[in-house]
Amino acid sequence: MPAPGPLLEIDRLSCSHAGQPAVAGLGLTLQAGELGCLLGPSGCGKTTLLRTIAGFHAPDAGHLRLRGQDALAVPPEKRGLGFVFQDLALFPHLTVADNVGFGLHRLDRGARQARSLETLALLGLDGLAARYPHELSGGQQQRVALARSLAPRPDLLLLDEPFSSLDADLRGRLRDDLRQLLRQLGIAALLVTHDQEEAFAFADRVGVMQAGSLLQWAPGFELYHRPATPFVASFVGEGKFLPARVLAGGRVATALGELPVQGELPYPVGSAVRVLLRPDDLVPSDGEDGIDSIVSAVAFRGAESLHTLRLADGTTLSALFPSHQQRAPGERVRVRPDLAHVVVFANEPA
Repeated sequence: MPAPGPLLEIDRLSCSHAGQPAVAGLGLTLQAGELGCLLGPSGCGKTTLLRTIAGFHAPDAGHLRLRGQDALAVPPEKRGLGFVFQDLALFPHLTVADNVGFGLHRLDRGARQARSLETLALLGLDGLAARYPHELSGGQQQRVALARSLAPRPDLLLLDEPFSSLDADLRGRLRDDLRQLLRQLGIAALLVTHDQEEAFAFADRVGVMQAGSLLQWAPGFELYHRPATPFVASFVGEGKFLPARVLAGGRVATALGELPVQGELPYPVGSAVRVLLRPDDLVPSDGEDGIDSIVSAVAFRGAESLHTLRLADGTTLSALFPSHQQRAPGERVRVRPDLAHVVVFANEPA
Protein backbone atom coordinates (compact mmCIF):
# COMPACT_ATOMS: atom_id res chain seq x y z
CA MET A 1 0.00 0.00 0.00
CA PRO A 2 1.29 3.52 -0.76
CA ALA A 3 2.33 5.62 2.22
CA PRO A 4 -0.29 8.17 3.34
CA GLY A 5 0.37 11.82 2.59
CA PRO A 6 2.29 13.42 -0.29
CA LEU A 7 4.54 11.39 -2.56
CA LEU A 8 7.19 14.13 -2.36
CA GLU A 9 7.53 16.59 0.52
CA ILE A 10 10.23 19.25 0.68
CA ASP A 11 10.55 21.35 3.83
CA ARG A 12 12.87 24.37 4.28
CA LEU A 13 15.43 22.93 1.88
CA SER A 14 18.59 24.98 1.24
CA CYS A 15 21.38 24.12 -1.19
CA SER A 16 24.54 25.75 -2.47
CA HIS A 17 26.36 25.29 -5.76
CA ALA A 18 30.02 26.09 -6.28
CA GLY A 19 30.00 27.84 -2.91
CA GLN A 20 27.06 30.08 -3.78
CA PRO A 21 23.50 29.80 -2.42
CA ALA A 22 21.28 28.09 -5.01
CA VAL A 23 18.10 27.11 -3.13
CA ALA A 24 16.90 29.00 -0.05
CA GLY A 25 14.47 27.51 2.48
CA LEU A 26 12.24 26.01 -0.17
CA GLY A 27 9.15 23.93 0.51
CA LEU A 28 6.58 22.14 -1.68
CA THR A 29 4.55 18.94 -1.88
CA LEU A 30 3.67 16.72 -4.84
CA GLN A 31 0.93 14.12 -4.64
CA ALA A 32 1.02 10.66 -6.20
CA GLY A 33 0.22 10.91 -9.90
CA GLU A 34 0.44 14.72 -9.88
CA LEU A 35 2.36 16.57 -12.59
CA GLY A 36 4.42 19.52 -11.35
CA CYS A 37 6.75 22.01 -12.98
CA LEU A 38 9.50 24.33 -11.75
CA LEU A 39 9.50 27.50 -13.85
CA GLY A 40 11.96 30.35 -13.70
CA PRO A 41 14.87 32.15 -15.37
CA SER A 42 18.28 30.56 -15.81
CA GLY A 43 20.26 30.32 -12.57
CA CYS A 44 17.26 30.46 -10.25
CA GLY A 45 17.98 27.03 -8.70
CA LYS A 46 15.55 24.81 -10.63
CA THR A 47 18.08 22.19 -11.75
CA THR A 48 19.89 22.19 -8.40
CA LEU A 49 16.61 21.38 -6.69
CA LEU A 50 15.84 18.60 -9.18
CA ARG A 51 19.29 17.06 -8.72
CA THR A 52 18.90 17.26 -4.93
CA ILE A 53 15.63 15.35 -5.14
CA ALA A 54 17.35 12.73 -7.31
CA GLY A 55 20.21 12.40 -4.82
CA PHE A 56 22.93 13.81 -7.07
CA HIS A 57 23.39 16.91 -4.91
CA ALA A 58 23.54 17.13 -1.10
CA PRO A 59 21.52 19.91 0.56
CA ASP A 60 22.91 22.21 3.25
CA ALA A 61 19.76 22.12 5.38
CA GLY A 62 16.14 21.07 5.36
CA HIS A 63 14.13 17.91 4.85
CA LEU A 64 13.26 15.78 1.83
CA ARG A 65 10.71 12.98 2.16
CA LEU A 66 9.66 10.43 -0.46
CA ARG A 67 6.62 8.25 0.23
CA GLY A 68 6.65 9.58 3.79
CA GLN A 69 10.25 8.47 4.45
CA ASP A 70 13.42 10.53 4.90
CA ALA A 71 15.15 10.36 1.50
CA LEU A 72 18.37 12.22 2.27
CA ALA A 73 20.11 9.14 3.65
CA VAL A 74 19.03 7.01 0.67
CA PRO A 75 21.45 6.73 -2.31
CA PRO A 76 20.15 7.87 -5.73
CA GLU A 77 19.79 4.36 -7.17
CA LYS A 78 17.52 3.31 -4.30
CA ARG A 79 15.15 6.29 -4.32
CA GLY A 80 12.93 4.68 -6.97
CA LEU A 81 12.93 7.72 -9.24
CA GLY A 82 13.25 8.18 -12.98
CA PHE A 83 15.44 10.98 -14.32
CA VAL A 84 15.60 12.35 -17.88
CA PHE A 85 18.67 14.50 -18.52
CA GLN A 86 18.80 17.42 -20.92
CA ASP A 87 21.59 15.71 -22.89
CA LEU A 88 19.71 12.34 -22.93
CA ALA A 89 22.84 10.33 -21.93
CA LEU A 90 21.97 7.34 -24.13
CA PHE A 91 24.59 4.61 -24.43
CA PRO A 92 25.82 4.69 -28.04
CA HIS A 93 27.11 1.11 -27.99
CA LEU A 94 23.78 -0.37 -26.85
CA THR A 95 20.70 -1.02 -28.96
CA VAL A 96 17.49 0.87 -28.28
CA ALA A 97 16.06 -2.14 -26.42
CA ASP A 98 19.20 -2.52 -24.30
CA ASN A 99 19.21 1.20 -23.50
CA VAL A 100 15.62 0.95 -22.28
CA GLY A 101 16.31 -2.22 -20.31
CA PHE A 102 19.49 -0.91 -18.70
CA GLY A 103 17.87 -0.17 -15.34
CA LEU A 104 15.87 -3.40 -15.14
CA HIS A 105 18.53 -5.54 -13.46
CA ARG A 106 16.03 -7.08 -11.07
CA LEU A 107 14.15 -8.73 -13.94
CA ASP A 108 15.38 -11.82 -15.72
CA ARG A 109 16.43 -11.49 -19.35
CA GLY A 110 13.06 -12.46 -20.80
CA ALA A 111 11.07 -10.15 -18.54
CA ARG A 112 13.54 -7.34 -19.15
CA GLN A 113 13.17 -7.72 -22.94
CA ALA A 114 9.38 -7.83 -22.66
CA ARG A 115 9.26 -4.68 -20.48
CA SER A 116 11.58 -2.84 -22.89
CA LEU A 117 9.42 -3.68 -25.91
CA GLU A 118 6.23 -2.82 -24.01
CA THR A 119 7.58 0.59 -23.00
CA LEU A 120 8.90 1.32 -26.48
CA ALA A 121 5.44 0.57 -27.87
CA LEU A 122 3.85 2.97 -25.37
CA LEU A 123 6.08 5.72 -26.77
CA GLY A 124 5.42 4.88 -30.42
CA LEU A 125 8.80 3.25 -31.05
CA ASP A 126 7.61 -0.15 -32.27
CA GLY A 127 10.11 -1.77 -34.63
CA LEU A 128 13.12 0.29 -33.48
CA ALA A 129 14.35 -2.01 -30.71
CA ALA A 130 17.35 -3.34 -32.66
CA ARG A 131 18.60 0.05 -33.83
CA TYR A 132 21.33 2.13 -32.21
CA PRO A 133 20.90 5.73 -30.99
CA HIS A 134 22.86 7.24 -33.91
CA GLU A 135 20.37 5.66 -36.34
CA LEU A 136 17.45 7.62 -34.84
CA SER A 137 16.13 11.14 -35.25
CA GLY A 138 16.38 13.62 -32.40
CA GLY A 139 12.75 13.10 -31.46
CA GLN A 140 13.15 9.32 -31.48
CA GLN A 141 16.25 9.57 -29.27
CA GLN A 142 14.28 11.68 -26.82
CA ARG A 143 11.52 9.06 -26.72
CA VAL A 144 14.12 6.34 -26.04
CA ALA A 145 15.45 8.38 -23.10
CA LEU A 146 11.91 8.71 -21.75
CA ALA A 147 11.28 4.99 -22.27
CA ARG A 148 14.43 4.12 -20.34
CA SER A 149 13.29 6.23 -17.37
CA LEU A 150 9.74 4.87 -17.47
CA ALA A 151 10.63 1.19 -17.92
CA PRO A 152 11.18 0.54 -14.16
CA ARG A 153 7.75 2.14 -13.56
CA PRO A 154 8.93 4.73 -11.01
CA ASP A 155 6.27 6.61 -9.10
CA LEU A 156 8.11 9.91 -9.72
CA LEU A 157 9.81 11.05 -12.93
CA LEU A 158 12.22 14.03 -12.85
CA LEU A 159 12.66 15.91 -16.13
CA ASP A 160 15.45 18.47 -16.65
CA GLU A 161 14.40 20.53 -19.71
CA PRO A 162 14.12 17.33 -21.79
CA PHE A 163 12.49 18.95 -24.82
CA SER A 164 14.75 21.99 -25.22
CA SER A 165 16.73 20.61 -28.19
CA LEU A 166 13.62 19.84 -30.27
CA ASP A 167 11.78 22.14 -32.66
CA ALA A 168 8.56 23.72 -31.41
CA ASP A 169 6.11 21.39 -33.17
CA LEU A 170 7.93 18.20 -32.18
CA ARG A 171 8.42 19.48 -28.63
CA GLY A 172 4.70 20.10 -28.23
CA ARG A 173 3.69 16.69 -29.57
CA LEU A 174 6.19 14.84 -27.38
CA ARG A 175 5.18 16.83 -24.30
CA ASP A 176 1.50 16.05 -24.86
CA ASP A 177 2.20 12.35 -25.51
CA LEU A 178 4.27 12.12 -22.33
CA ARG A 179 1.58 13.83 -20.27
CA GLN A 180 -1.02 11.37 -21.51
CA LEU A 181 1.28 8.40 -20.85
CA LEU A 182 2.08 9.55 -17.31
CA ARG A 183 -1.65 9.83 -16.63
CA GLN A 184 -2.16 6.34 -18.05
CA LEU A 185 0.59 4.84 -15.89
CA GLY A 186 -0.25 6.88 -12.78
CA ILE A 187 3.30 8.26 -12.54
CA ALA A 188 3.96 11.68 -10.98
CA ALA A 189 6.47 14.02 -12.60
CA LEU A 190 8.42 17.18 -11.84
CA LEU A 191 9.54 19.10 -14.93
CA VAL A 192 12.13 21.88 -15.01
CA THR A 193 11.70 24.50 -17.75
CA HIS A 194 11.96 28.22 -18.46
CA ASP A 195 9.13 28.00 -21.03
CA GLN A 196 5.83 29.05 -19.44
CA GLU A 197 3.73 27.70 -22.31
CA GLU A 198 5.31 24.29 -21.75
CA ALA A 199 4.75 24.56 -18.00
CA PHE A 200 1.06 25.41 -18.35
CA ALA A 201 0.43 22.72 -20.99
CA PHE A 202 2.13 19.97 -18.97
CA ALA A 203 1.64 20.54 -15.26
CA ASP A 204 -1.16 20.45 -12.70
CA ARG A 205 0.90 22.75 -10.46
CA VAL A 206 3.63 25.18 -11.42
CA GLY A 207 6.24 26.65 -9.10
CA VAL A 208 7.79 29.99 -10.03
CA MET A 209 11.34 30.37 -8.73
CA GLN A 210 13.54 33.44 -8.38
CA ALA A 211 17.05 33.53 -6.89
CA GLY A 212 16.61 30.17 -5.16
CA SER A 213 13.20 30.93 -3.63
CA LEU A 214 9.87 29.40 -4.55
CA LEU A 215 7.53 32.38 -4.87
CA GLN A 216 4.33 30.50 -5.65
CA TRP A 217 3.29 26.85 -6.13
CA ALA A 218 -0.15 26.70 -7.72
CA PRO A 219 -2.17 25.68 -10.79
CA GLY A 220 -1.38 27.71 -13.91
CA PHE A 221 -4.74 29.51 -13.79
CA GLU A 222 -3.96 30.71 -10.27
CA LEU A 223 -0.47 31.91 -11.23
CA TYR A 224 -1.81 33.88 -14.17
CA HIS A 225 -4.88 35.43 -12.56
CA ARG A 226 -3.80 35.63 -8.90
CA PRO A 227 -0.01 35.99 -8.84
CA ALA A 228 1.45 36.18 -5.35
CA THR A 229 4.20 38.71 -6.15
CA PRO A 230 5.00 41.30 -8.82
CA PHE A 231 7.79 39.01 -10.13
CA VAL A 232 5.32 36.17 -10.68
CA ALA A 233 2.93 38.62 -12.35
CA SER A 234 5.69 39.84 -14.71
CA PHE A 235 7.25 36.44 -15.41
CA VAL A 236 4.01 34.56 -16.08
CA GLY A 237 2.20 35.92 -19.10
CA GLU A 238 2.09 39.49 -20.32
CA GLY A 239 0.76 42.38 -18.33
CA LYS A 240 1.08 45.99 -17.28
CA PHE A 241 0.99 47.63 -13.86
CA LEU A 242 -1.55 50.43 -13.77
CA PRO A 243 -1.09 53.15 -11.09
CA ALA A 244 -4.01 53.21 -8.66
CA ARG A 245 -5.16 54.66 -5.35
CA VAL A 246 -7.00 52.80 -2.58
CA LEU A 247 -10.56 54.00 -1.94
CA ALA A 248 -12.96 53.18 0.87
CA GLY A 249 -15.36 50.29 0.39
CA GLY A 250 -12.92 47.87 -1.23
CA ARG A 251 -12.28 49.80 -4.44
CA VAL A 252 -9.29 51.31 -6.23
CA ALA A 253 -9.25 54.37 -8.48
CA THR A 254 -7.44 53.98 -11.83
CA ALA A 255 -7.24 55.66 -15.23
CA LEU A 256 -9.87 53.11 -16.30
CA GLY A 257 -12.23 54.15 -13.53
CA GLU A 258 -12.98 52.64 -10.14
CA LEU A 259 -12.44 48.88 -9.83
CA PRO A 260 -13.86 46.64 -7.08
CA VAL A 261 -11.41 44.47 -5.15
CA GLN A 262 -12.31 41.10 -3.64
CA GLY A 263 -11.35 40.80 0.01
CA GLU A 264 -9.79 43.36 2.31
CA LEU A 265 -6.77 45.26 1.01
CA PRO A 266 -3.72 45.44 3.32
CA TYR A 267 -3.20 49.10 2.38
CA PRO A 268 -4.83 52.14 4.05
CA VAL A 269 -7.28 54.33 2.16
CA GLY A 270 -5.41 56.83 0.02
CA SER A 271 -2.37 54.58 -0.52
CA ALA A 272 -0.73 54.59 -3.93
CA VAL A 273 -0.71 51.03 -5.33
CA ARG A 274 -0.46 49.16 -8.64
CA VAL A 275 -3.12 47.08 -10.38
CA LEU A 276 -2.12 44.22 -12.68
CA LEU A 277 -3.83 44.27 -16.08
CA ARG A 278 -3.44 41.35 -18.48
CA PRO A 279 -4.06 41.87 -22.21
CA ASP A 280 -7.24 39.79 -21.90
CA ASP A 281 -8.51 42.10 -19.11
CA LEU A 282 -9.42 44.83 -21.62
CA VAL A 283 -12.22 44.46 -24.16
CA PRO A 284 -13.60 46.79 -26.85
CA SER A 285 -16.57 48.91 -25.76
CA ASP A 286 -19.14 50.90 -27.72
CA GLY A 287 -20.96 52.03 -24.60
CA GLU A 288 -20.63 54.88 -22.13
CA ASP A 289 -18.53 52.70 -19.82
CA GLY A 290 -15.66 52.72 -22.32
CA ILE A 291 -12.43 54.73 -22.04
CA ASP A 292 -10.88 56.44 -25.07
CA SER A 293 -7.46 55.25 -26.19
CA ILE A 294 -5.17 55.50 -29.20
CA VAL A 295 -3.66 52.41 -30.84
CA SER A 296 0.13 52.87 -30.92
CA ALA A 297 1.18 49.41 -32.14
CA VAL A 298 -0.33 46.11 -33.31
CA ALA A 299 1.22 42.63 -33.28
CA PHE A 300 -0.65 40.01 -35.31
CA ARG A 301 -0.81 36.62 -33.57
CA GLY A 302 -3.09 34.60 -35.78
CA ALA A 303 -6.47 34.25 -34.06
CA GLU A 304 -5.74 37.36 -31.99
CA SER A 305 -3.84 40.63 -32.29
CA LEU A 306 -2.02 42.32 -29.43
CA HIS A 307 -2.77 46.05 -29.38
CA THR A 308 -0.66 48.55 -27.46
CA LEU A 309 -2.97 51.36 -26.35
CA ARG A 310 -2.20 54.83 -25.02
CA LEU A 311 -4.69 56.49 -22.68
CA ALA A 312 -5.26 60.25 -22.44
CA ASP A 313 -2.94 60.54 -19.42
CA GLY A 314 -0.10 58.80 -21.28
CA THR A 315 -0.58 55.38 -19.64
CA THR A 316 0.15 52.50 -22.02
CA LEU A 317 -1.73 49.20 -21.78
CA SER A 318 -2.01 46.03 -23.85
CA ALA A 319 -5.21 44.44 -25.12
CA LEU A 320 -5.97 41.28 -27.08
CA PHE A 321 -8.66 41.62 -29.75
CA PRO A 322 -9.85 38.96 -32.21
CA SER A 323 -7.69 39.40 -35.30
CA HIS A 324 -10.72 40.18 -37.48
CA GLN A 325 -11.25 43.23 -35.23
CA GLN A 326 -7.68 44.49 -35.70
CA ARG A 327 -7.23 48.25 -35.43
CA ALA A 328 -4.54 50.27 -37.19
CA PRO A 329 -1.92 52.38 -35.37
CA GLY A 330 -3.29 55.88 -34.74
CA GLU A 331 -6.90 54.66 -34.64
CA ARG A 332 -9.09 55.57 -31.68
CA VAL A 333 -10.70 52.72 -29.77
CA ARG A 334 -12.83 52.63 -26.65
CA VAL A 335 -12.06 49.90 -24.15
CA ARG A 336 -13.33 48.83 -20.75
CA PRO A 337 -11.87 46.58 -18.06
CA ASP A 338 -13.32 43.07 -17.80
CA LEU A 339 -11.58 41.53 -14.79
CA ALA A 340 -12.75 38.51 -12.83
CA HIS A 341 -10.30 39.41 -10.07
CA VAL A 342 -8.42 42.67 -9.44
CA VAL A 343 -4.81 42.03 -8.39
CA VAL A 344 -3.28 44.85 -6.33
CA PHE A 345 0.38 45.28 -5.35
CA ALA A 346 2.19 47.92 -3.33
CA ASN A 347 4.15 50.51 -5.25
CA GLU A 348 7.78 49.69 -6.01
CA PRO A 349 10.21 51.20 -3.47
CA ALA A 350 11.78 54.45 -4.60
